[in-house]
Amino acid sequence: MIKKQIITIAGGGSTYTPGIIQAVLNNANRLPLSEIRLYDIDPQRNEDMYLIIQYMLKKEGFTDVMISSTEDPKTAFTGCDFIFSQIRVGGMKMREKDEKIPLNHGLVGQETCGLGGFAYGMRSMGGLLEIVGYVQKYAPEAWILNYTNPESIVSEAVRRQYPKAKMINACDMTISIEETIAVNYGYDRKNWIPTYYGLNHFGWYTSIYDKKLKKDVMPEIIEKLTTKEMKVAEFNEGDKTWQEAFNMMSVITRNFPQNIPNNYLEYYLYSDMVVEKADKNYTRANMVMNGREKNTKEMAKKIRSGVTEDILNFNFGEHGQYIVDMATSLLNDERQRFMLIVPNQGAIPNLRSDAVVEVPAYIGAAGVEPISLREPINDFHKGLMEAQVAAEKLLVDAYFEGSYQKALQAFTLNQTVPNARVAKKVLDEMIEANKEYWPELV
Repeated sequence: MIKKQIITIAGGGSTYTPGIIQAVLNNANRLPLSEIRLYDIDPQRNEDMYLIIQYMLKKEGFTDVMISSTEDPKTAFTGCDFIFSQIRVGGMKMREKDEKIPLNHGLVGQETCGLGGFAYGMRSMGGLLEIVGYVQKYAPEAWILNYTNPESIVSEAVRRQYPKAKMINACDMTISIEETIAVNYGYDRKNWIPTYYGLNHFGWYTSIYDKKLKKDVMPEIIEKLTTKEMKVAEFNEGDKTWQEAFNMMSVITRNFPQNIPNNYLEYYLYSDMVVEKADKNYTRANMVMNGREKNTKEMAKKIRSGVTEDILNFNFGEHGQYIVDMATSLLNDERQRFMLIVPNQGAIPNLRSDAVVEVPAYIGAAGVEPISLREPINDFHKGLMEAQVAAEKLLVDAYFEGSYQKALQAFTLNQTVPNARVAKKVLDEMIEANKEYWPELV
């Protein structure tokens, strides 16, 4: 019989926490639970989420599961079995700056891509390394399942400082893409064995084998993508920015019809189009603050005031299920297949071995087993990836060395930046904006 697990959510106040908890509860037979701990440095957000999760547990009949919220790492991590990490260093206030500062210079303003993503990466490295350090101290045998962005950058930083940490890095974007494609074009994603390679938010599908149809359906999906734009799936319904992102998938596919792209490639391949349609005064951060963030506060307020009817108003999507599937695959040796962010080490044979790449991998009791693609990737994809890998590595160097020169090189080499002049302007503004979070660069 499997021991009941203690799960700590680092970044417990996140609006994504209810989706994760709902997935945990839905899979209680595979992931039996004794305790949930919410760890966050923002006590108000953590308390709001504590009330919401407590309400969920009672509503779902899990009255025997303990729930707590804490700002103390020793209390949060001691004796826990899994840490689900989804921290956002600097919160939405800093995300807004990540988006608006580049836009003011005519560059892509996005939380994980471009120079906004690099600014976020410089903050996230410190925050996640702190979490991993706590886990090494208080729960060295626990598995850290990481959603903290930007994934390639933070996983490289952890690999350098804690090479033996039991951490798995994953992004749910590929699952969202696959589900959106399946819903739009009449497939069942559960029948799919997809093959994909790239960097985080920077990759391509090479095949999607359908077990029921007994064939690779990627060629027919490409044909459909080029002729009929997709509508967002239910979990992104009503979200204008996600609809625009999936519209851009059709643009990318029409111009480069050999593969199905990750929709985030729009920021690198069509940065001018992205900037043209962006609102410099009201970015995605503002939408989230006025949407998910506000919604969460209202739910917590209702619970405090004693409202007893169903007050939950979340669109859970695939985010929570993906991380729970990783946990159950570890716990039960299920050897499920995921898209994971791992050191390359030959998985993509003609890409530098120390790159941090996103490729298919199996998870079992012993951890992660990446799949080798065996065949070299084409020069177009390799060239894009090599430049971005070099930029990301320079950024991680800048963090550990406190090097302004390395940071400037990273900003200049980022695939969304046209020249060193604008790279330096944005870097200098980002340094000023991030004084509280970045290491000193000299």
